[in-house]
Amino acid sequence: MRLAWAIVAGALGAGAVAWWLTRDAAPDAAPGDAPAAAAATTSAPAASGQVLYRWRDEAGVMQITDVPPRDRDYTLVDVAALERRNTIDSNPALEAASEAAR
Repeated sequence: MRLAWAIVAGALGAGAVAWWLTRDAAPDAAPGDAPAAAAATTSAPAASGQVLYRWRDEAGVMQITDVPPRDRDYTLVDVAALERRNTIDSNPALEAASEAAR
């Protein structure tokens, strides 16, 4: 009976290690996030090497893909700007309080 539990624990451990080693380095953006996009509708690749295209499908749903759509207008997503973006917003009330304390 202990051997069976040892085999189950080993299989779970191996699965956890396999998952850890094959997971993505960075999480994908949430579907509701509005990424910064280039204003021009061109097919020139972005400077960072990774190219994303933002466009709307027949139902009007925003799509972001790595392949440009056929027969649709699209904009290039500035991936380099997204990587440089600061995701921590400052709190104006705390900044005003710290300035008043000085």
